[in-house]
Amino acid sequence: MSESVFVNSTELGAEARDWIALLKPRVLTLVVFTGAIGLIIAPVHLNPILALTAILCITIAAGAAGAINMWYDRDIDAIMKRTASRPIPAGRIAPGAALAYGIVLSAFSVLLMALATNLVAAFVLAFSIAFYVFVYTIWLKRRTPQNIVIGGAAGAFPAVIGWTAATGSVSLLPVLLFLIAFVWTPPHFWSLSLYASGDYQRAGVPMLPVVKGARHTRWNVFIYTLILVPLTLTPVLFGLMGWIYGVSATVLGVAFIYYAWRVLADRQDEKGISLTKDAPAKAAFRFSILYLFLLFGACAFDRLL
Repeated sequence: MSESVFVNSTELGAEARDWIALLKPRVLTLVVFTGAIGLIIAPVHLNPILALTAILCITIAAGAAGAINMWYDRDIDAIMKRTASRPIPAGRIAPGAALAYGIVLSAFSVLLMALATNLVAAFVLAFSIAFYVFVYTIWLKRRTPQNIVIGGAAGAFPAVIGWTAATGSVSLLPVLLFLIAFVWTPPHFWSLSLYASGDYQRAGVPMLPVVKGARHTRWNVFIYTLILVPLTLTPVLFGLMGWIYGVSATVLGVAFIYYAWRVLADRQDEKGISLTKDAPAKAAFRFSILYLFLLFGACAFDRLL
């Protein structure tokens, strides 16, 4: 009897992990953090319970969009090594159940945001879900190597959502943070695509390294990083941030340029294939995540002080 209960509880735990995996929890960390920063830096502060509810809504919405993305991409996920073990292609969750899960969570998050905060925040939240699902996942991802450039807007919304949850309106600072996250996305994701290009090629996804080659992609990582760094200083130029953020953005920007330069200068053969197994691209990808955490953290720290 006790052995049967143990087996059942183990199976339930494994099943729960699969449903959580559909939400793309690793991606959620950065989304939730930037959304929380939008709440923190807003000139109006919500009741702590309402603020936590707003963050919960952002979390659920982002996870719901990820679940719908996994439902739609289940065919190519089954082909790519890094995604083949996901719950749907591995056969642990039925596609229809995953789609229903994503739709229900999406609707719940938007409704809860409207009830807990305001309609503006709920609208921006709904728009971000729709943009990720319909514009990036369904329209762009399989059609153009610029998919992540345009589609990256979906991941840039959380700070705006956090701000609007607190204020009920949009102003210049959250727009600048949106633009920073928007321009950050290409060098971040293209660094990943450099060492995952074989997967994308097998799946027929027209990522930049597949369509234009590794050398072209490395140049784009470097150029977008050069565009990003001065953009991060615009909140200071407009008088919206102080010296703490300005110094942090400058130091972090120099470091990001260094990592992007290493990607560009990576040793390659005549076909542009890395001779270092894309070690600089992997390092740049990891640093880009830390970069955005620290940059937005400096934004909150500057505003609080």
